Amino acid sequence: MCSNYTPTRTERMAAYYGVAAPPSAAFSEEAYPASMAPILRLPSGGEDGGGNECVAACFGMVPHWADPKLAKHTYNARSETVASKPSFRHAFRRRQFCVIPADDFFEPCYESGKAVRWQIAHADGRPLSIAGIWDYRPATPDADALVSFSMLTINADDHPLMRRFHRPEDEKRMLVLLRDEDIDSWLHAPLEQVPSFLTPYPADALVAKPAPRPTARRSRERDGGVSGSLF
Repeated sequence: MCSNYTPTRTERMAAYYGVAAPPSAAFSEEAYPASMAPILRLPSGGEDGGGNECVAACFGMVPHWADPKLAKHTYNARSETVASKPSFRHAFRRRQFCVIPADDFFEPCYESGKAVRWQIAHADGRPLSIAGIWDYRPATPDADALVSFSMLTINADDHPLMRRFHRPEDEKRMLVLLRDEDIDSWLHAPLEQVPSFLTPYPADALVAKPAPRPTARRSRERDGGVSGSLF
């Protein structure tokens, strides 16, 4: 599933979500597992406070008992098992829900016979609001305190767009994308209401196109060098 996306930048966070974001300099242009990126959550994880907060968090869940290296394997949480998997169940049962703001995300398409990176974004250019869960790992003698998160996924075998991605033999999955009007409801959702958010986002509200990753060689072309391409 999704292991690469573009975090929404500071200036757009204020415009679309009405929150002050940590400085964009703290984040990579594109996020990968174990990257730091902004998430929205209830203030300090609580129910009150008069608005949401934006904090820097690690892309990939790291529970209080885990080594930070676990983030490389826990960046997506299947909605069908999030309540029972050891890496996720503590955060889920405590209703530590978050929203991951993304300008776009990337998936591999094999329709050409090989993996080609595609970019998926909102059709009207707005950020995508991805439903997630977050957790907190206290500081230890070997590591700093860490907020971390995972993106929720659902089956997409029948989704007109998202079924085009990943290997032909693989189950098709997609991120849980929230409508603007559902963001606050998700952050405050009781457990019994979670299934109502786990629905496919309309395909006609998304746009997708090939977006091969430039190699260092191709990057040099932009500065007067030679060309190349790579997924």
